[in-house]
Amino acid sequence: MSDRPVLLVIAHGSRDPRHAATVHALVRRVRALRPDVRVETGFLDFNVPSVQGVLESLAVQGVRDVVALPLLLTRAFHAKADIPAVLADAPPQLRIRQADVLGPSPLLLAALERRLHEAGLTPADKSSTGVVLASAGSTDPEAIAVIADIAREWRHTGWCAVRPAFASAGSPAGFPRTEDAVRALRALGCARVAVAPYVLAPGFLPDRIARGAAQADVLADVLGAAPEVARVVLERYEAARRPALAAVSA
Repeated sequence: MSDRPVLLVIAHGSRDPRHAATVHALVRRVRALRPDVRVETGFLDFNVPSVQGVLESLAVQGVRDVVALPLLLTRAFHAKADIPAVLADAPPQLRIRQADVLGPSPLLLAALERRLHEAGLTPADKSSTGVVLASAGSTDPEAIAVIADIAREWRHTGWCAVRPAFASAGSPAGFPRTEDAVRALRALGCARVAVAPYVLAPGFLPDRIARGAAQADVLADVLGAAPEVARVVLERYEAARRPALAAVSA
């Protein structure tokens, strides 16, 4: 048995079958990058296996160390409350470290650009294109601030403009929807407008983003199993297991 902790990727889950299919595709890419690491997948809701079921199975198999990685882009309710609560009910023989969420990361910006290029934009289009950074949205002020910061940072890489937008009806009043941000970029004078979904997998909210992008020139795909996303997963895994390595060598 490997002395490396098992990497447990924790996804939200969805009734939409595309969600689980995308999560599994991403996990396959992670495994291909690091065949020396055992990678498992658990879902908080709607899909199987559940996080609790995977943890119980690992304990029965004699696993002792687990890094639990939230497959989330921001630290909102699921990362701060739901996942810690599930992990607190894990079998007591498991030593579990919760890794950070995936975002923000320069690699995720690279993945967003990859998706825009796949949708038809070229580097030459950058200075004349306004981009809507369309996230799922949240009621958590920290998560909303992170999205706004990412949009500001991304703007400095050469785009005509970058505006954040939020798909969830639960986001605070006054925050722009995708269609609002598209109109704002048109009014700003951008020659073309592209919508870049800052979401990991298809589902209800990404579909709402797509509907809001009806008047845009370009709609990119979700981040999904982009190689940059897989690399961020492994970065978070390594960062979470480092404190234990330091303790062993001390």
